[in-house]
Amino acid sequence: MPMRIMTLVVMATLVSACGSRPQPEPVADSAQGAVADEPAPSEGLSEAVVATNAIEAPQLAPGSVDDFEINVGDRVLFETDRYDLSPEARGILENQALWLNRYPQLSATISGHADERGTREYNLALGARRAAAVRNYLIALGVAPDRLKTVSYGKERPVDPRSIADAWAANRRGVTQVEGTHAARAN
Repeated sequence: MPMRIMTLVVMATLVSACGSRPQPEPVADSAQGAVADEPAPSEGLSEAVVATNAIEAPQLAPGSVDDFEINVGDRVLFETDRYDLSPEARGILENQALWLNRYPQLSATISGHADERGTREYNLALGARRAAAVRNYLIALGVAPDRLKTVSYGKERPVDPRSIADAWAANRRGVTQVEGTHAARAN
């Protein structure tokens, strides 16, 4: 019994040192009239962690569009007037290549996009170079070339139509869309 009390004291000290919330007072167990001395399973965790654990994440079908978009990431971003891949973009594309190689029955279309600034022709050409950069990197990582198509939309399909820096940054992208009989959206 003394060891259990010592353990509880140490745990309470550690929990109080890690958080600023006061410890709740022990409450009487109405069924037995005793004071509860066991901590709740979520005690000492932040409210956000408890809330996250309480919400059950939807199950994504392996090889589905949702699996690809949520677990892998379907887009990479580019700097203004650039089509070279940043280290972050390369990391996303490495994950895409692993996923695509896991599901060889699926193919993908890579679309290149630009922000609204510049002429239509310039942005179509820039979008094509961005899509080609993504495709070429995926091929270098082992994805079969015949599984990858490219298309450029230039500035014609913005994800954010506002004329501000944040919108322009979001619109400068390459998006990989998986296709095939197993790439249906999860329900």
